[in-house]
Amino acid sequence: MPSNILRAALVGAAIFALPAIGATYPAHPQTTPGIAAADLSARDKAISDDAFQGRGPGTVAGEAAAQWIADEMKRIGLKPGNHGSYFEPVPAVNITLNAASSSLVFDTPQGRIDPKFPDEDVYWTPQYAKPDVNVAGAPLVFVGYGVVAPEYNWNDYAGVDVKGKTVVILINDPGNEDANPDPKFFKGRAMTYYGRWTYKYEEAARQGAAAAIIVHETAPAAYGWQVVRNSNTGAKSWLTAGDKNAHMVPVQGWITLDTARDLFRRAGLDYDQLKAAANKPGFHAVPMTGETLTAHLNSTAAFINTRNVVGVVKGRLHPDQYVLFTAHWDYLGVKPDVAGPDKIYNGAVDNGMGISSILEIAEQFAHDKPAPQRSVAFIAWTMEEQGLLGSQYFAQHPIWPLNHIVAGVNLDANLPEGRAHDMIVVGSGASQLEDMLADVLKTQNRVITSDPEPEKGYFYRSDHISLAKVGVPMLDPGGGYDLLDGGVAAGKALRDDYRIHHYHQPSDEWNANWDLSGPVSDLDALYTLGDELANSDKWPNWYEGNEFRAIRDKSMGAK
Repeated sequence: MPSNILRAALVGAAIFALPAIGATYPAHPQTTPGIAAADLSARDKAISDDAFQGRGPGTVAGEAAAQWIADEMKRIGLKPGNHGSYFEPVPAVNITLNAASSSLVFDTPQGRIDPKFPDEDVYWTPQYAKPDVNVAGAPLVFVGYGVVAPEYNWNDYAGVDVKGKTVVILINDPGNEDANPDPKFFKGRAMTYYGRWTYKYEEAARQGAAAAIIVHETAPAAYGWQVVRNSNTGAKSWLTAGDKNAHMVPVQGWITLDTARDLFRRAGLDYDQLKAAANKPGFHAVPMTGETLTAHLNSTAAFINTRNVVGVVKGRLHPDQYVLFTAHWDYLGVKPDVAGPDKIYNGAVDNGMGISSILEIAEQFAHDKPAPQRSVAFIAWTMEEQGLLGSQYFAQHPIWPLNHIVAGVNLDANLPEGRAHDMIVVGSGASQLEDMLADVLKTQNRVITSDPEPEKGYFYRSDHISLAKVGVPMLDPGGGYDLLDGGVAAGKALRDDYRIHHYHQPSDEWNANWDLSGPVSDLDALYTLGDELANSDKWPNWYEGNEFRAIRDKSMGAK
């Protein structure tokens, strides 16, 4: 629980509904050193309690959750990981759109379109130098997937100047939705980073666009409009920057497919035909003649105090070499405007399960005798839900030299389920960690299953990617898919149900009746993998040809 001083420091930055000062937070559970379903459930129940108000970063209740994790690390025997502290401060700013005093409209040859926020569009600005951002009459240009990828001989911006204009962009990669994607065209069915919404805005900024609007489609995005709406209303967080994010696109947003079709029709364009063209080599951007965007965004900026939480089991022989287990602690907070009586996004699966899991593994390492040869670090990231910002900050400001980090495992939203014949590795085929994991799984009569939905780009959607970008080999295990009870059909049904009915929704809540035998089996395997890394001289690397291999080789060469 935060001290009164910390509470006072955070109150001014809080933007979500908060419990009263002196609110009671969940007690720490009585747990055992071994990995056990009862301990996993008890921790998940605590960290997803209503008292933490959805764990919004920078809020009193959210930072109380971070303090709870630090206290739990201390209770089970972890040492402070950041030079005597359990925290790595992450300087950030929350920018909240004042929707009532903001507007985004499209003028077209057939009249004005004023999409209903947030049911038909969502929009925001990352810039915080001043409270008002305006774009007046910025012509619309359809730029296909908005990708510039020299290695694929692809440039959606070739031959068009979009400076000061509005770019309208498709989600995902070219060719990704084909019935039989060519594995040599981008990555075939597997999404690349070019398919991520974050990349779309980054490239639009490099091109000088005044506004960047992504068209939402459920299949290629891998989530429904409710996820876009819930993730992009209320406060949005950013790392602080010297230019106050002036280098970013001033107006960013999404529109529904129906809104996009209407815009294309009014410009005399056929959405489906242009989308098909955008999937083929030789596509050229198409001006949406006669259509412009005018936007006025009134926002409130509040600097926030949030933290990564870091605990360590010190290695007895090589304390300066680190094996990582990570998970994000934050979630979506409280959203007063969401339909229904429940406004709290508890995030019991996403990512109460991840936090509870790394604490389970941590407690076992903390009680190992003798201690591991290398240090084992456990990091709870902040601001994952706002663009992986906590892990991004760590990657930019590492507590330890990156070439002293052996490798890591990141756990994010693994589902409560029964035992399985397999374990999914998201982004499989990436690193030598998979060879080690495969050997461990053999002892459980299990195998690695490749990501069954590579087109959804999960490898680029969690914190491990921040470390991968700076070369650190990271594993992203996704639980079992081929369940002992019900097989692949049952595993798929479980994932579909969570994605459709609970992902980024208030219904993601702890359940006393969960079957946690699958997660326990997974954690046993991942502990064994970590133990092998921590008690050896192995330095696993990315496979030859992987996009991160050269970065790691350069980093290790400087060791």
